[in-house]
Amino acid sequence: KQWYQRRVAITAGGLGKSTLINSLFLSSIYEDEKYPVAGTPNKTVKVQNSTVYLVEGGVSLKLTLVDTPGFGDAINNTKCWKPILEYIDSKYEEYLNAEGHVNRSTVVDNRVHCCLYFISPGHGLKPLDIEFMKQLHEKVNIVPVIGKADTLTPEECVEFKANVMKEIEFHDIKIYQFPIDEFDEEEEAQDLQAQLPFAVVGSNTMLDINGKKLRGRMYPWGIAEVENPDHCDFIFLRNLLIRTHMQDLKDVTNNVLYENFRCNKLAAVTSVSLDSKLASSNRNPLAQFEIEKKEHQERLKNMKAGMEKVMEEKVKEKMTKMDEQKNELKVKHDQALKHLEKMKKEIEAKRTELKDAQKAFDELQLSSGVTVNNSTSSLNSTKDKISGKKNKSTKKLF
Repeated sequence: KQWYQRRVAITAGGLGKSTLINSLFLSSIYEDEKYPVAGTPNKTVKVQNSTVYLVEGGVSLKLTLVDTPGFGDAINNTKCWKPILEYIDSKYEEYLNAEGHVNRSTVVDNRVHCCLYFISPGHGLKPLDIEFMKQLHEKVNIVPVIGKADTLTPEECVEFKANVMKEIEFHDIKIYQFPIDEFDEEEEAQDLQAQLPFAVVGSNTMLDINGKKLRGRMYPWGIAEVENPDHCDFIFLRNLLIRTHMQDLKDVTNNVLYENFRCNKLAAVTSVSLDSKLASSNRNPLAQFEIEKKEHQERLKNMKAGMEKVMEEKVKEKMTKMDEQKNELKVKHDQALKHLEKMKKEIEAKRTELKDAQKAFDELQLSSGVTVNNSTSSLNSTKDKISGKKNKSTKKLF
């Protein structure tokens, strides 16, 4: 099953971008944003990818949305388009490198084919809008879009569209041009071109109007229907992206924009190599030999300096490790000495305690021995007296 791949970049925030994208593909690609707390620093421009898989009429479409949150939100927006430009160039660079491989049948096309640039409703383009489109109009197909068009009356919308297109022509900004081929009439392409910039309204809310389900926004003065061509250009934008002109967007990217990038890239490389060859061919052999010898010596010198630097760093690292180990050993040695000194003091205290106990025991034993001897001698004298009396009485009887 083959998937046709497209990449669409989306810029400018706070203009109903997330709601519109969710409305285009009937899915919650972007969740509801939480309002930042007061004092939150400004966001920086970054690139985020979201992939959508669509199947309609047996045709499978893999659509990658490249969002740029933070664009134009800072106080100083100088060169805030640089991350976006670098991202587009990086995808061209990847494709160019992949074309240089042996097997080019498996090259994945990750190039950006279209850029939806959201314009704030007002009186005309801002300086940031003009500078951004001038920086990117040779890199990607730019489709200008007026966000939150339901804030304008029909007369204001027509006047604002005319002012925007006048400024685009005045500054020579190249936006996407609808093609004219044998199957399309010139008037149809001109009608589509006249719709630019597309004034769109996004909504994910389904309203029930007289038993009819439709998507739109309810206001006190009426309903702004998303899919009603009389109310906004949502239908034209959706058909442009995923139905009628999606292949033409890819063809223009491949045959015009990418080829310009490729030619400029290869021309820069060949010009440098040709200049070096011409400069070397105009020198005589001896001078060329001396120059090459100096270059070789310079390279050796740089290599030697680099190796010495690496060696010094390794020696410093080793010395640092040795010092750390030395300090650890010293700390452990001091702790061991303190522990031994503590144990020595405890042993001395126990020895003194043992001596005192031995002394007390000896004194107690000595005093108890004198008492026992005295009692024994008295008992012996008593026995002697009794035996003497018995002997005397025995003599008298006989």
